[in-house]
Amino acid sequence: MSDPIDSLLGALDLADTGARTNEDIFTGPSQWMPQGRVFGGQVLAQSIMAAGRTVPDDRFIHSMHGYFLRPGDVDLPITFAVDRIHDGRSFMTRRTQAYQKGMPILSMIASFQDEDAGLDHAAPMPDVTDPDDLPSDTEILGSIDDPRARAWSADRPFEIRHASEPIYLAPPTQKSSEQMLWLRANRALPDDRRLHQAALAYASDYTLLEPILRSHGLSWLTPGLKMASLDHAMWWHRAARVDEWLLYVQQSPSATGGRGLTQGRFYSRDGKLVASVAQEGMVRVPRKS
Repeated sequence: MSDPIDSLLGALDLADTGARTNEDIFTGPSQWMPQGRVFGGQVLAQSIMAAGRTVPDDRFIHSMHGYFLRPGDVDLPITFAVDRIHDGRSFMTRRTQAYQKGMPILSMIASFQDEDAGLDHAAPMPDVTDPDDLPSDTEILGSIDDPRARAWSADRPFEIRHASEPIYLAPPTQKSSEQMLWLRANRALPDDRRLHQAALAYASDYTLLEPILRSHGLSWLTPGLKMASLDHAMWWHRAARVDEWLLYVQQSPSATGGRGLTQGRFYSRDGKLVASVAQEGMVRVPRKS
């Protein structure tokens, strides 16, 4: 395995093939995952980077909505086709389709905006334990000889510290639809705002479905558990660096019909609301006999 940060940067450094139809075409690698399926956060971040390559340097993403259509294969590269849907004076809209074997695995629409003045308010950051006073997932899982534990603890480019009781290995002692955790990149990233925005989308997919499990007293190791992201929406409010601690506040308002919805908010360590996220996922647990 390569260094996780090097792997992240390599995945986000898309190649421009020079091919053009009525769309801009880029290609990128797939990162290894223990179950052989492309990590959803990876293809989201790559799609954002691909769209960003088609807008001026002074336009930054402020929202995206994406659907995961098919599982990706980690042994294959991914092709990204960007459609320049709309160019306005303040906003630009792009659609990115991610392909493997000629079939779309993700479809995303994103909007970019230039810097603009306006009204300003934000929901306050909740009280939470400081990250320096919490154990990291690496400390919790590092000694466990299991491919999933190794992927969670050593292969991620982000350090995660749960302020809520982790549910990797065992169910929570108390059910709750909410959880909070801190995360940051394992080391410094380049001074590229667009890269940090894409990397935040990457990290936002790690634990976003956990509040659904927590609500029902389940862990990631629940026998027969099947989970997959169905869609992902994200709004960037303020500039932030992902190589500095960010608080990820998550809450699940509903689960029904084999699907669960979770909403999240990112805060900088000094209390600024950085981004908001929403995701619906497939969640299936075998019925008790």
